[in-house]
Amino acid sequence: MKSFLIFFSILLSASCSISQVKYSTSNKKAIKLFEQGKDAPGTSIDRATNMPNYKFGIDLMNQALEKDPNFWEAHMFAGEYCEILGRYPEAIEHFESALRIKADHSQTGSTYFYLANLQNAVGDYEKSNKNLEIFVQNRNANMQLVAEANKLMDNNRFALEALKNPTKFDPVNIGPGINTEYNEYFPTITVDGKTILFTRRIPDERVFGPIKEQEDFYVSQLNDRNMWGTAVPMPMNVNTVNNEGAPTIGADGRSLVFVACPDATGENYGENRFGKGSCDLFYTKKLGSRWTDPVNIPGNVNSYHWETQPSLSADGKTMYFIRGIRGRNQTENSDIYVTRLLDNGSWNTPERLPDIINTPYEEESVLIHPDGKTLYFASKGHVGMGGSDLYVSRMDAKGNWTRPVNLGYPINTKFDENSLMVSPDGEIAFFASDRDGGYGGLDIYYFTLPENLRPTKTLYFEGMVYDIKTRNPIPGKFQLIDLETGKEVVVSEADKLTGEFMVSLPINKSYALNVSYPGYTFFSKNFNMTVVENQEAVHMDVPMVPITDGTPTLLANVFFDLSKATLRPESYVELNKLVEFMTKNPTVKIEIGGHTDTRGDDKENLKLSNDRAKSVYEYVVLKGVEASRMTYKGYGETKPVISDAEINKMATEKEREEAHQSNRRTEYRIIK
Repeated sequence: MKSFLIFFSILLSASCSISQVKYSTSNKKAIKLFEQGKDAPGTSIDRATNMPNYKFGIDLMNQALEKDPNFWEAHMFAGEYCEILGRYPEAIEHFESALRIKADHSQTGSTYFYLANLQNAVGDYEKSNKNLEIFVQNRNANMQLVAEANKLMDNNRFALEALKNPTKFDPVNIGPGINTEYNEYFPTITVDGKTILFTRRIPDERVFGPIKEQEDFYVSQLNDRNMWGTAVPMPMNVNTVNNEGAPTIGADGRSLVFVACPDATGENYGENRFGKGSCDLFYTKKLGSRWTDPVNIPGNVNSYHWETQPSLSADGKTMYFIRGIRGRNQTENSDIYVTRLLDNGSWNTPERLPDIINTPYEEESVLIHPDGKTLYFASKGHVGMGGSDLYVSRMDAKGNWTRPVNLGYPINTKFDENSLMVSPDGEIAFFASDRDGGYGGLDIYYFTLPENLRPTKTLYFEGMVYDIKTRNPIPGKFQLIDLETGKEVVVSEADKLTGEFMVSLPINKSYALNVSYPGYTFFSKNFNMTVVENQEAVHMDVPMVPITDGTPTLLANVFFDLSKATLRPESYVELNKLVEFMTKNPTVKIEIGGHTDTRGDDKENLKLSNDRAKSVYEYVVLKGVEASRMTYKGYGETKPVISDAEINKMATEKEREEAHQSNRRTEYRIIK
């Protein structure tokens, strides 16, 4: 809470400088002590804080009040100094005493407003509202402060109601593997929930400037006993002697965006790093076990202003972050912005989120959940408990954000809350707090998130891309499409060294998977991301077939109307991939083959399969591929991938139907 009472110093200095007669006391010893206390912050430094010596000023004001407890000016200055140092209960006592002595000392009644702010800060919401009501009734009240007062009264009313209806909240310290005597905060976790990366503030004598501390990243792994192991620092090309903080890790666990700030010179962002002004966002990628040297994130994101606290979407194509607008002397306000990844690998010009999210006050610590439509953030501008509270907003069917909902008490309190992280399944939330019982400073805690505040549950989808013949890993490019909407959900690449991939997907949806890599036919498959009890992930390996092999490749995401050869619209994404494949490989010729299951009339099945193959052929030709490079053929029921004998042995009707579905397929085969 910043001091609101600096103007009193100016006012009183002016009024008291004319003559001692203007003081509310005639006690000369009290006046002498008061004047010494008034000058103390400007003439001495507190060695413990390296700030103006307000503490000494308070001591002198209290000594003056021992001489005359009704010394109004001493109460006002003591109250102001206490507020500056965060000694709010003492400040309240002094301002209450000042008002008892001289209730009408200010024509605007502003002391009631500032006192009410302090009472709100300590959670005394009823007294705060009483003083605010006195203030707003003053005909001479400053109108800007009246607007602030009305907002604060809304907060007080909300807080009083929230205290009557607390939500379940049992935070648990995450443990000594992560938390230490130092400050730990801003956690981010991988979608499998097994790796946590966070910021730790540590002493460092190498730091340029008077404060010998800096921020570094640390990583911890979840062990077999479901406990977090001892955190280790990120490699030295990521951690530097400068500050690194507020990380966000991509769903694949291999992309990292973070904040780096310059040192006291304002220019050095760390070894071989270059910034655009103030704090900037930087990017690094994990190749195998090695993180690349971080670079200033490409595009138009970073600016002269202060960019911080990024959050990546599950597909890695959208990023939310905080931008603090730099004024002449300090950051004037901070809002949530969003930027999107362009095809050339850079990020477009950020857009400020609408006013339903952003306020004229500070927004911070934004998080976009892997479900892609649930936004958590901290704000001082929305109605809440006081200070910075945590909120959730959801994207509706039209792509608009709903009005933010306060997470409620006691998740939110009279103190500042921020740096919330929610697990991919939406059940667990992590946050940083300096509450009693920790290991020292800020510690990371977790708690079970109430159901009404949870996002859509997601599971992680993982696997490995490899050569079907050699089993060697391939850094294939993969694409996931929501079959219901036809929209692209994820575009990413498997690890260049291991071929492994991992993404997060909302549950209870059907997806199409397409994987491609130069020199190989593209892979396709569809699957349903359904919830199975205690299931954490869906695993699917991707065998890639070399172009020279001639093995038929399944077009798993080509669909037809029932018993017809009419292509359904959701097939177009896959067929466009086939067009792209043919365009990139201009010498390749293919045969498109249609297949049915063994049920039904043989002749009708043969005709249906031929018609379906022809439909695919005609679509690809329509998209510009030369007809001479393709043939089509219907095989009917002659080449099942699962025989009737195998199907008849299956235990359930569901298994048997899935087997018949496997036989109903469209394929392509390289013929040259």
